[in-house]
Amino acid sequence: MTSTEAAAIALQDNAVLWSAGEISASEVVDAACDALVAGLDTPALRILAARTRAEADYDVYDLLAPALEELGLTYHPAVGEAAQEAVVRALARRMLAGDLKPWELTFRIHQRYGHELPLTERLAELDDEYGILEYGDRTVDQVDAEVTAEARRLAGAVARATGHWGNHRTRVLLTRAKNATAPHLPDRRR
Repeated sequence: MTSTEAAAIALQDNAVLWSAGEISASEVVDAACDALVAGLDTPALRILAARTRAEADYDVYDLLAPALEELGLTYHPAVGEAAQEAVVRALARRMLAGDLKPWELTFRIHQRYGHELPLTERLAELDDEYGILEYGDRTVDQVDAEVTAEARRLAGAVARATGHWGNHRTRVLLTRAKNATAPHLPDRRR
């Protein structure tokens, strides 16, 4: 995965996590800045990235959807099964990146969705297992390993289902960003 793809995924993840109330608006602005640095560049993304932490709380609501649309990314409002699944996948990617511990992922998913969302049923069960470890023969490391495997499955589900990440416009922008040479970096395409 290129840095532009990673930045696009991070921006999309931060957008859905912000919509669900999991992170602050300033974290969305930080992801927009990272996307610009990685080579993604659209007018709305520049405007979003230019927000200060103080402005973020007021402006992200109006600026996020246009920035994602220009990049060909999906904006998930806070409701609906697609939004819930996007939140789950974003949290799984955060756990795999080391931002959450396995037990934190299961706790947050279980607390938010219980056993009701089919996509997260196994994570809810694993959260239950953390609660009964002292009475069984499993170890924390064994449950952590199973949570990590489930997080990998969830994080990779979109790419496996589509064979690529994002829609055509996203792929075009990512290709352009990958092929663009920043003036301060050596051209490695030769």
